[in-house]
Amino acid sequence: MSTNLQRTPVPAGIQMRRFSGSDADFAAAVEITNQVYPEYPDTVDEWRFGDAKRPAHVLQVRWFADLDGVPVAYGTYHHHEGMYHPQKFGLFVYVLPAYQGRGIGAALYDHLISDLEPHRPIMLRSRTREDMQRSLHFLLDRGFQEGMREWESRLDVAAFDPTPYQGHAATLRAEGIRITTVAELLEHDPACHEKLWQLNNELMHDVPHPDAPTEITLESFENWIFKNPNFLPQGFFVALDGSNYVGLSALWSSQADATELYTGLTGVRRAYRRRGIALALKLHAIAYAQQHQIRTVKTWNESNNRAMLSINEMLGFVKQPAWINFDKQLREG
Repeated sequence: MSTNLQRTPVPAGIQMRRFSGSDADFAAAVEITNQVYPEYPDTVDEWRFGDAKRPAHVLQVRWFADLDGVPVAYGTYHHHEGMYHPQKFGLFVYVLPAYQGRGIGAALYDHLISDLEPHRPIMLRSRTREDMQRSLHFLLDRGFQEGMREWESRLDVAAFDPTPYQGHAATLRAEGIRITTVAELLEHDPACHEKLWQLNNELMHDVPHPDAPTEITLESFENWIFKNPNFLPQGFFVALDGSNYVGLSALWSSQADATELYTGLTGVRRAYRRRGIALALKLHAIAYAQQHQIRTVKTWNESNNRAMLSINEMLGFVKQPAWINFDKQLREG
């Protein structure tokens, strides 16, 4: 299928400009995305970290739509390292709320498509929340089709009562399973980095993805985890069977909001499932959040992942509007 399309006329006063990497451009792009998604604020430091650690083969290109010299919309296309394919790209357009509905986003989207064409893309992916009707219509009107849905769930940390779960960790210890932190493992296990990387790669194959997952290298894993400004070694929990790493659950800080934490990967090796290990890992994470006066913990789960959704529901996580992944096939691969 051709990527040719009827181009939207560029609104008067709008000029497309490539992202320069300057402090001002980073600040403008982060501000635009934060205004579109104010519940998930980013910081310039987080974006700069991502750029500095991204492998050379993983492409990311950014553009602005300036109105009379002022950025009012931001767009990007990029590879996804964890689902890498050289001709498959994520594509996202963000328009300041005050400037939506004027054709600016449509013109920027067309510009991104034109700029992307030399890479011969075969598929585009995007994502939005189900209650953002303008974004949904924008994608559907351009031929995107709904794919995987993810429930976002949030926990009111102060309201959580751990009493019903007292003794759960002791039961696991009697079976030889111990929960510890990455902080402790870094101090006592010289092979910690490699063991976590191997566990992560194994677990990621069982996590639902919009496309086939690809393993990341040990170097990339070390960069994204241990050098990440949001890494919390005391809030990153690992289940051990002796010296074997059999499960994990990670909390990540928010640079923009110290009262919130994000849950990263939670998973258990197949041979150790249905023993309450994932629940124990989540309980340790919630205890960490309570000890640090965190207000909210956010997490995401694929809509058909009943095992993890059931654990979260039992613990008091409350579902929010779902996030919908979209894809658009452009040509045969």
